[in-house]
Amino acid sequence: MVHPLIPQILDLAAPVADSIGLEVVAAVFHTHQNPPVLRVDVRNLQNDTGLEDCERMSRALEPVLDSTDFFPDNYVLEVSSPGVSRLLTTDREFISFRGFPATVSTSEPYKGHTEWTGDLVRRDEKAVYLNQKGRPITIPRDLVAQVQLVEGEE
Repeated sequence: MVHPLIPQILDLAAPVADSIGLEVVAAVFHTHQNPPVLRVDVRNLQNDTGLEDCERMSRALEPVLDSTDFFPDNYVLEVSSPGVSRLLTTDREFISFRGFPATVSTSEPYKGHTEWTGDLVRRDEKAVYLNQKGRPITIPRDLVAQVQLVEGEE
């Protein structure tokens, strides 16, 4: 379950990240730890996300969060990179992982299957396209529930 403060935190963090060339990908508030830990994941829009990006975001975000009354007690702010997500959602990710093995899951059976695995070709407004051992596969986009990279395959 998402902590109720997360939407407000994301609303504050997004413009801070944008002002320094970063994008907020996610945030999680671990209240079961003492002190609680707020983790904000950021991505560099131009290059690989590095430690210096996380440090810049931490320095920029900390005073903004401290100026709110979100946290009545001490908390720890962690800013990190999300790494490579297996789940593909953005056009940028579909372009970046073209040719990588991926599994497409459908919300209902399509041609008798609810999962299709092959090399990612592309995605457009109509469909997701895979290459399955030289055979083109076109899956209507309105049936696509998710697309994720397949781990451990070359």
